[in-house]
Amino acid sequence: MAEYTVDCLGEACPVPLMKVQKKMETMAVGDVLVAQIDHSCAMKNIPEWARNQGHNVEIEEVDDGEWEIVIEKTK
Repeated sequence: MAEYTVDCLGEACPVPLMKVQKKMETMAVGDVLVAQIDHSCAMKNIPEWARNQGHNVEIEEVDDGEWEIVIEKTK
């Protein structure tokens, strides 16, 4: 299992979601992607997209207005 990080700090939709989707395509099942975001739109769109794809998602607020979305690729 590998862990990857995508830095989307300071970027507005749809850029963070596009970065996450592109990185997920290159990952193997069981790998984990940590998306670092600070935009509320991405806070909604990324977990929603990942769950719709069937991946496991956890959200952690690391600072005021800054989150890490942890996505485990399941398929």
